[in-house]
Amino acid sequence: MEKIRLGIIGIGNMGSAHAQSFVPKCEDFVLAAVCDTNPARLDWAKEKLPESVALFTDGIEMLDSGLIDALLVAVPHYDHPTYAMEAMKRGIHVMVEKPAGVYTKKVREMNELAKKCNVVYGMMFNQRTNHVFRKVKELVDSGKYGEIRRTNWMITDWYRNQFYYDSGDWRATWAGEGGGVLMNQCPHQLDLWQWICGMPVKIQAHAKYGKWHDIEVEDDVTVYAEYANGATGVFVTTTGDGCGTNRFEVQMDKAKIVVENNKDLKLIEFEVSEQEFSKSERKDIFAIVPTHEVEVETDGLNEQHVGVLKAWGGAILRGEPLIAGGEEGIKGLTISNAIHLSDWTGKMVEIPFDEDFYYEELMKRVATSKVKTSGVTVFGDTTSSYGGASNSNK
Repeated sequence: MEKIRLGIIGIGNMGSAHAQSFVPKCEDFVLAAVCDTNPARLDWAKEKLPESVALFTDGIEMLDSGLIDALLVAVPHYDHPTYAMEAMKRGIHVMVEKPAGVYTKKVREMNELAKKCNVVYGMMFNQRTNHVFRKVKELVDSGKYGEIRRTNWMITDWYRNQFYYDSGDWRATWAGEGGGVLMNQCPHQLDLWQWICGMPVKIQAHAKYGKWHDIEVEDDVTVYAEYANGATGVFVTTTGDGCGTNRFEVQMDKAKIVVENNKDLKLIEFEVSEQEFSKSERKDIFAIVPTHEVEVETDGLNEQHVGVLKAWGGAILRGEPLIAGGEEGIKGLTISNAIHLSDWTGKMVEIPFDEDFYYEELMKRVATSKVKTSGVTVFGDTTSSYGGASNSNK
């Protein structure tokens, strides 16, 4: 195989960005087919994409066409595992846009199937390509600064107006999207949070549903987390702050790491560990740990979606490593599901939790989900926003 024939299912905002802007920059791929149930999107594809690209209205028909070797899944969230699994069964390589799915029970089924199929299965966690977060992970994993003691991520710069939520029938509904800010805007940060700091073992959360918008899902969330080593964490997010904040902190035994706005990295090293300083024979009751700031060098690379696709192509053709294996998508989703479950029950949730119980609770909300009747769907060119900025997602 010299070129991987790629099919994209779902050519809304995200799928069209892949088709028109990202895939052409990846030499291992050739766009062979796209699929969408919306005739307007196929009209767009006919106008904007090469004539060689086959157009389909049925995903299974595209998978059975023999025209594609790999599938990029960019449909609404509930159908991510559905089409990924159908592709796997046919020996077609799979890349899934975030999130991996809506509930872990289904994603676990997808992961188990992937183990049995000879396909390369990846997740579109493009923020893992950001040199800042790669450096933070390197610093944390190095062991030089001891263990994590506290994590804090305030990411409230996801502002969305009401028109955004009204721009698609599937948006901001339990039946169509399966959640709000946690399911749409935050999957990358939930993934980075666990990728860098590890999975929490307990979650206590409070969420507000339609607090700032006329929607039925969460648009304001505060999370408290506990880790196996006794460390704690806080994660705060919303789509309602007119002027938000994006600040990620990791407090360790011998250092403090801070990232502002996904790009400004600060490393503050302690002269001695906090434990050693606390137990020293100093007589000053208001003494503080002596510190100094260290200039941190990174490679400056931030390839985003193109980087993930290039790695996927390399994995398919040459056995090179992926940016994120598909099986890793369940981790951030586990945190998201645990947040919902904690708020729904009013209890602290231990991880792993009862996935059947979560599914039952979710389906209760789906059963009463309001069906939008506006019939309005708005698409925009979002390619210029993909980069380090947190508000570049769906």
